[in-house]
Amino acid sequence: MRLHLLALNPTDSVTDGFLPAAARLGLDVTLLTDRPEAHRRAYEEAGGAAAGPLPALDVVGCDVRDFREVIGRISRCGPRARPDAVFTNSDHLQTQAALAAGYFGLPGKDWKAALRTKNKAELRRALAGAGAGTVRSVELGPGEDVDAFTARARTDPPGGLPFPCVVKPREGVASEDVVLAADGDELAARCREIRARRPGAALVAEEYLEGPLHTLETLGDGHVLHTLGAFRTHLSPPPHFVEERLELLPAPPQPHSDRVLDQLRALGVGFGACHTEYVAQGDRARLVEVNYRAIGDQCDLLLADVLDIPLFAHILRTHLGERLPADLGARADGRARVEYVCAGRGGTLEKAPPASDSERDGVRLVYRPLRRTGEAHPLYRTNRDYLGVLRATGTDQGRIDRAVEEFLAARRWEIVS
Repeated sequence: MRLHLLALNPTDSVTDGFLPAAARLGLDVTLLTDRPEAHRRAYEEAGGAAAGPLPALDVVGCDVRDFREVIGRISRCGPRARPDAVFTNSDHLQTQAALAAGYFGLPGKDWKAALRTKNKAELRRALAGAGAGTVRSVELGPGEDVDAFTARARTDPPGGLPFPCVVKPREGVASEDVVLAADGDELAARCREIRARRPGAALVAEEYLEGPLHTLETLGDGHVLHTLGAFRTHLSPPPHFVEERLELLPAPPQPHSDRVLDQLRALGVGFGACHTEYVAQGDRARLVEVNYRAIGDQCDLLLADVLDIPLFAHILRTHLGERLPADLGARADGRARVEYVCAGRGGTLEKAPPASDSERDGVRLVYRPLRRTGEAHPLYRTNRDYLGVLRATGTDQGRIDRAVEEFLAARRWEIVS
């Protein structure tokens, strides 16, 4: 059987998660990407040593952002490479993969649900139209004048956009160009700054949701929708929103998880993996965004470990048309924490610890560098500022927290201007 996997840049989710899972399932893989050389290097560097054997892999260059090119390129692969599944874990390619899967008569996500979750303005309209929750927001269309937009924000939505508000790219990811604006003048200034980096980009401005930020991780096959777990997310101080730490909650919090599931159903979400972020306000769960793919930045690798289930294989099986078991057999006693080491300024990374795996006092620590020494970068104020990620798992949260603090205190990351 053959899996056609769509990807942009190489990610740990693909290299350490989905490719080894494909090998365990006995799948051959055609990887369609606009960055073939980067994926070939990542495949060679992985070598199968840490994550297990990798599958037979055919890397094919393709403009994967265009669903027409994806369908045409898969067709040109010929009958020997006929797909049994079309899949992606990229935020940017869910609609394209869904359309391609539908074209070839294969299981996949509803392309309409993939589009409405990716497009943050459409997400708000869909939820409001279904009576499933409202967040006041206003959309700045491609090429629309910023001054006209900010004037409209004072009256549309009804009552005007409340301040402070959050402005972000309509189809953005990873907190890229997500910023808090205190008033109308600052909103206009932030929009112009983002437009300078993204000419003509569509933006949304929406009310700032105060309260604890949580995630809900789900997995479905179109018939059953499993709740895998939930994280509490700790962010950098405003005006930017960089994820610095995530802690796995002992159980998905109620009634919030049921509220989130209701909203996901209203959006048509229920096939494959989904990572949803929401703010808890009393018994309300107010969605921040819905990422119709598995959680990233190595949290998916951690989730598979702490739940002790073949998470990546389960996700691929749904796209092969298999039903999920009624009970995934996940462990319920696991605890976990993910800590991101973030650059505090731009410059060259001069000193940093190497990758390591250790276990002590019932806590397993996995540290992976995310930036090589000698690399120079500006300060992005996104997850591109991550220097490394520490994954800690065990059954005692106190021990996990102590192990993380001791690990970080014993190591140094040095950046020079």
